[in-house]
Amino acid sequence: MSDPGGTPAQAPVSRYRVRFAKDGPLRWVGHLDLQRVWLHTLRRAEVPLAYSAGFHPHPRLLFAASLPLGFIGRAELLELGLTERLEAGALHQRLRHCAAPGLGIEDVASVEAETPALGRGLSGFDYLVTLDPSSATTLPARIAALLATTTLPRERRRRAYDLRPLIQRLELTAEGGLSMRLSGGVGPTGRPDEVLRALGYEPADATIERRGLCFDAAAATPPSGVAAAAAPVSTPSAAPGPSPSTS
Repeated sequence: MSDPGGTPAQAPVSRYRVRFAKDGPLRWVGHLDLQRVWLHTLRRAEVPLAYSAGFHPHPRLLFAASLPLGFIGRAELLELGLTERLEAGALHQRLRHCAAPGLGIEDVASVEAETPALGRGLSGFDYLVTLDPSSATTLPARIAALLATTTLPRERRRRAYDLRPLIQRLELTAEGGLSMRLSGGVGPTGRPDEVLRALGYEPADATIERRGLCFDAAAATPPSGVAAAAAPVSTPSAAPGPSPSTS
């Protein structure tokens, strides 16, 4: 990795977007510690990471969105700025070889200099929640009751917000799990643990996976190889939610 003090301020920066998974022991690592894990991985891989200019240079790492502690991430996105142009496939292999346990490097793609910043156009997140099988009998009725409401007042960090418009989709999967798409990006963000509480479940008893990041169709998105365009998780019993809104 490049010495931050030795990186010229005007040095050209090559940008790469990485789709990665966070699972296993890393599930219990917070966002700041995840950044340290990534820096350690990049050092081990001897990747020429670029730094910002100024008296306190920072490594050019940009995450599309932080992942709450305890959640599993299946399609997280990170942008790297490097001082050298590398072949994306070779970079992918170097990162895979040096990744910490629980950090899965799924894909790497280079992006052009004029590509908008990662995270622009982010509009939502897809989650899959696995509950205790004993919950399956009452889950459909609880989903229907929640979707029949027009407002779900909540408070986060002493600020009131309405959870209901943030629920874009909520449905039972064929395997008995809970699939949901929640608004995110600009403004309030829907959280699956809040949805679980609204359904009458304790989030600590569930396994929560973030399966995809959703971007506005009109917005510039990451390259197709890395874009986390929310693949539908499962199917049946879909109940329509409100029009997408951001939080």
